[in-house]
Amino acid sequence: MASLTGSVELGSRTAPSRVLFGPHETNLGIKRALSPRHAAYYQARAEGGAGVIVTEIASVHESDWPYERAPLAADCDWSAIVRACRPQGTLVLAGLGHSGSQGSSAYSQNALWAPSRVPDVASRELPLEMDSGQIQALIDGFAHATGIAVQSGVDGVEINAGQFSLLRQFLSGLTNQRGDDWGEDKGKLLREVLAAVKGVLGPGILGLRLSCDELAPWAGVTPEHAVELVRSLDVDYLAVVRGSAMGASATRPDLHTEPGFNIELCRQIRAVATFPVVLQGSVVDPGQAQWALDDGVADLVEMTRAQIADPALVSKVRAGRSIRPCSLDNAKCMVRDNRNPIVTCSAEPRSGHESTDPGIESGAAHDGHALVVGGGPAGLEAARVLALRGYQVRLTERSAELGGALALAAKVGGRGRLQSFVDWLIAEVTALGVDVRLKTESTAADLEQASRNGDLIVLATGSKPGRRAYSVVGEPHVVGYQEFYEAGALVSDGPVVVFDPVGGPIGVGTAELVAASGRETALITQDQVVGTLLAITGDLADANRRVQQAGVTLHKSTLLREVHPAHLVVEDRFTARRREIPCATLIDCGHRLPDDSLTHPDAIPAGDRVAPRTVHEAVLEGRRAAGVR
Repeated sequence: MASLTGSVELGSRTAPSRVLFGPHETNLGIKRALSPRHAAYYQARAEGGAGVIVTEIASVHESDWPYERAPLAADCDWSAIVRACRPQGTLVLAGLGHSGSQGSSAYSQNALWAPSRVPDVASRELPLEMDSGQIQALIDGFAHATGIAVQSGVDGVEINAGQFSLLRQFLSGLTNQRGDDWGEDKGKLLREVLAAVKGVLGPGILGLRLSCDELAPWAGVTPEHAVELVRSLDVDYLAVVRGSAMGASATRPDLHTEPGFNIELCRQIRAVATFPVVLQGSVVDPGQAQWALDDGVADLVEMTRAQIADPALVSKVRAGRSIRPCSLDNAKCMVRDNRNPIVTCSAEPRSGHESTDPGIESGAAHDGHALVVGGGPAGLEAARVLALRGYQVRLTERSAELGGALALAAKVGGRGRLQSFVDWLIAEVTALGVDVRLKTESTAADLEQASRNGDLIVLATGSKPGRRAYSVVGEPHVVGYQEFYEAGALVSDGPVVVFDPVGGPIGVGTAELVAASGRETALITQDQVVGTLLAITGDLADANRRVQQAGVTLHKSTLLREVHPAHLVVEDRFTARRREIPCATLIDCGHRLPDDSLTHPDAIPAGDRVAPRTVHEAVLEGRRAAGVR
């Protein structure tokens, strides 16, 4: 029976494990070239046991410039990545592709290439229809890029015909409406590209990433189409993916999507494939990955986000150690946006910064004592790292449970997976012997005593309700979202209104949760769409769909002015027209402020004690407070 951590043959090569680290945007490049940061990033996954690494997709033709730091094969040299990964036996494959109409004209200032003049559903940009010369240039581009990769010493290449690719656009009736040979036979271009690449590749591995279901059965690629196409392919492995430009939840699913969502699609494709098949689709649990191998779903499993969260995933599975969980929240690993952030992870801030962050092991060993006040993510991470460095750590938490704001966030509708990271942190500090004291309120005297003793002090005391920019008239029932989740129930009967001036996941998730209980629910936001910040994680469209399907009344472009015992006074953001809406309970999901009631000059603040923080920032500050980086 195939083991996830066991070796597997691909073409003429052998991978040391059946775990694949797939291609994804990193923004680690220098201009359009691969950089030393790429090498350090992939090296960490190779050292952690990844069997196959497919590098960030490089454009095979200069007409494709999908994001600012997108690699261009003509400017790339994969040799440093190969040298970094080869000692571990990990196979390195160069990801090659062309985004076509799903790219961007902002950087190239040229028209986008596409099989037909069909506007992209996301950008609405109308591309040019490629002529025969441009099609041949594309084929030659794949061959030339393969030659560059081979000269760099890679073990092979993976051709992208997945969600964001020109090759998929030629396969689909949604985007390929040509009347020539390239339209009558929609698989013709893919086959010619593969043949051209194979002619240059020699004994190297030829992999293919293929969208086998565009989720648009009226005209797009369907599993039935994919099955017929796969029968005709000659590749060394196939990574089965789904989706296109039709929906972010399919191409970039977040924690609302069930892990392993491609299992049945992959099973269907593997049944006709004559080569190894890779399962892709939010697989982050090694147990699920091994089950997929045992059940005949696939021959390898792609666990990309799981290895961003824990680069040592495979080696830890081999050793029987717990892995740092991936919550699939997309908060820091989705970087294809105009801010150009570096890829990283909410739970592991060192990811993406391997060449500049020396890691926890860099912190000097210590035999002293440390006091950590606050058991949220910042406090737990500080305690964990301090204990690893040899400190005798005491952690005090005034409530009856650890987890702080992160445990609270896990209670928000649809975000339960966040609890897995809380549980991991608790298990780690417990195993390291941290002296955890719940229902314990540290005082100024405690801090002073710790300071006299020479102890290191970390203040991770969290937050308190922020200022409210509306008037309260009489005695209405107003609760902050933290109070709402801690209490577990509403007191007042009647309509519930969720006030969301932030535009993040809390307002939307709270409205969903309340509506699911059968309560009459409304949501107020000053934005023109609900949950504006969810565009960063790919959940914006789905979030708006969910709240509407839940029956939540949406008051968009609306400001909250007055709160009365039975109603609210709101104001249209653009016209300034005021009106009343019924409300028995208002749940305020606004910003919170640092809880600075406890302070000491020798103490190091971390997490929400500094400013409202994300999980990533809280963990990073906890780590820094512990003397690392």
